[in-house]
Formats: sequence, C-alpha cells, structure tokens
Amino acid sequence: MEPEPKPESPSDWRPLDDLDNIVDRSWEKLRGNPFWDRIFYTASSLGDWSLLWQLLGALLSVRSARHKQNFRRLSIALGLESVLVNLVVKSFFRRHRPPPPGDRPLNLRIPVTSSFPSGHACSAFLAATLLAEASKRRWPFWLLAAVVACSRIHVRIHYASDVAGGAALGLLLGKLVKMVAPLSQATSTNPTPRSSSHV
Repeated sequence: MEPEPKPESPSDWRPLDDLDNIVDRSWEKLRGNPFWDRIFYTASSLGDWSLLWQLLGALLSVRSARHKQNFRRLSIALGLESVLVNLVVKSFFRRHRPPPPGDRPLNLRIPVTSSFPSGHACSAFLAATLLAEASKRRWPFWLLAAVVACSRIHVRIHYASDVAGGAALGLLLGKLVKMVAPLSQATSTNPTPRSSSHV
C-alpha cells in the first residue's frame, strides 16, 4: 500500500508555482481535444508499473543475446527504481498533486503518494537510457519517454516541475546502471576474412 504524503507547507513549493502555472495554462489548449486526450491518457496508463518499458524490453529481447541481457538489466533496474522513488525519495517530499480537472475523459489510476518527483517520468527516462544503449535507432525511446512524462502534466497528476525532477532522476539512475552493470560488447556477425595464400 502506498503511503500518503504528509501535509505540506504552502511556502514549500512557492518558487516553482509560477513556472508550473505557466506550463499548466499553456497545456490547457490540448486538454479536451479527443486526439491528444487519447494519446496522453493511453501513454499515462501504459506507464503504470512500467508496463510499456517491460513490454518493449521483452519484444526486443528476441533479437539478440545482447538485447536479452539488456531486458534482464532493465527489469531489475525498473523494480529497484520503483522501490527507491515511491518508498524512499517521495517520503522526503510533501507535495500534493494538482487539483483534479472534474470529469476525466478517460479512466485513469490515481496514485496517493507525493507528487514530487514523477515516478512515470523517472522510469521512462531510466528505461530510455538503457533501451537506447542496445539499439541503433535511439530517438524512438526518447520520444516515448517524453510522451509518457508529459502525459502526467496533461492528465493533471503531476506539475511540470515534478516531471522535470523525475526525468532528471531517471537519467541519473540510467547512467548509474550503465556503470554498475555494463552491457557485453556486441559481437560482429560478419565472418573474419581469410588470408589467401599464393603458391
């Protein structure tokens, strides 16, 4: 069971409130649009329990032994990240989540932990860091990570500063995992050319 955040002081987050309000007002233009609602609500739901990243890792694991190794590393890293962020990091902060928007256009799981930092953003950028390392095309992972992270602003589960903090923590954890558990070097599939001997 997720612990509820402790009551916060109104001045705790005042330096970030203006920035968060600017982003939220700008984002309001997208809310209520059926296309963007579907994109961001779906991305937010797929980010629950890192489901999207586990599925991607599993699909890529069939491509090579290196991808399989990366999937194992990713699964362990995401599990540890969830414990670290939700049970440890969030316990140091007491930020309430943004006020709900009334009727939501689509169903969504509402967490009860502290708003800061965003666990979705953290897991997204951690996963993108690890998945991109084993792939030639890296931009799709970063794009997906950005969509999942920004979806939390769209659905008003997190403030923009929560997302930025979560993304930064995810990048940091990703680099740490790469240092502690480096991937084995990719083996070449091209046969080594033989040296021809002339008589």
